Amino acid sequence: MFLTLEEVIKWIGISLFEIWLHLVCVLIFTVLVVLRLERVTTMSWWTVFIPLFVADGLDAYFCLIVFVRTWKNGDGRAAWLRLISSVQMLVCLFVSEFLFCKKLTNVSSVSYSEAFAATFIALQLLMVRACQTH
Repeated sequence: MFLTLEEVIKWIGISLFEIWLHLVCVLIFTVLVVLRLERVTTMSWWTVFIPLFVADGLDAYFCLIVFVRTWKNGDGRAAWLRLISSVQMLVCLFVSEFLFCKKLTNVSSVSYSEAFAATFIALQLLMVRACQTH
């Protein structure tokens, strides 16, 4: 009924470290959002979104390290495929987070559908990746 960790890693295409990194940063982000919405603190929305931006940056750095190591091991095709798929997902997530943060701060007149369009693209890429694994 439930997927095992190996199946999730294969289906999503990210490592256990990346899953852990994003879960910790989403947990911190959730705590900051609750503090901001309950008016416990007067942080700006940009400060609240810092954990998500940090997670994206650390994930990009990790993907670059994995690319270099895979390339040095002689598997250039796998290295490029992993790098391209990881960069596509990271760009989609970053753009979505950035636009949603702009929407919350009322800096621009971005609609919610425009802010989350990159998330829908990321979900479509994830569906394609899931179909390729089976």
